[in-house]
Amino acid sequence: MRRRNCNMLQIVPLILGPLETNTYLIADPETREAAVIDPAWDGKLITAEARQRHWQISQIWITHAHFDHIGGVGDLAHALDKPLLIALHSYDRPLWDSRGNPAHFGFRPPASPAPALDLAETKDLLLGQMVFEARHTPGHTRGHCIFYCAQAGVCFCGDLIFKNSVGRTDLPGGDWETLVTSIRSKVFSLPDETRLLSGHGPETTVVQEKRANPFVRA
Repeated sequence: MRRRNCNMLQIVPLILGPLETNTYLIADPETREAAVIDPAWDGKLITAEARQRHWQISQIWITHAHFDHIGGVGDLAHALDKPLLIALHSYDRPLWDSRGNPAHFGFRPPASPAPALDLAETKDLLLGQMVFEARHTPGHTRGHCIFYCAQAGVCFCGDLIFKNSVGRTDLPGGDWETLVTSIRSKVFSLPDETRLLSGHGPETTVVQEKRANPFVRA
């Protein structure tokens, strides 16, 4: 398990759950305030990783509400035994209420607290001294969002774009043209050197995907 430093922001990537989803435990080392992006599975493991570093998880940010990105929320909330600020775009609330539509894959994650922060209304997320911009990027789901931190030069992309690939659009709420538009307008508009940390697979950069992604070359 590697810990990556991004201009103060600290990132612990965890590959969790039956679909090997990338969960990101991130923290401001100055304040030790932490957030979890897409707690895919095994909330107790995520909690243990934070406690080992003396980080205090206070927020959960959801890129989209497919079951493999929210499957650990319930266990995480139970393990921490305290209120957590859960952020989700309201367009994905029906998907959240169905626990991520896991019937397609034969899973049913445990129930979890409801999101309290609507990313349709809140564009900036604060983590200690770090500011993240929540960008609405529909196409994989209607409420899909990405989280961009200019200070750290990093963007958490969920299932919008992967290294040399893109998110699927054949599930309910998906749309190919909308997905491509989201990538070109919300990802390719970021600085070329921006690191892209996706929901599955290895990291990449904006410039690499502009040049090499066969689905959405700039």
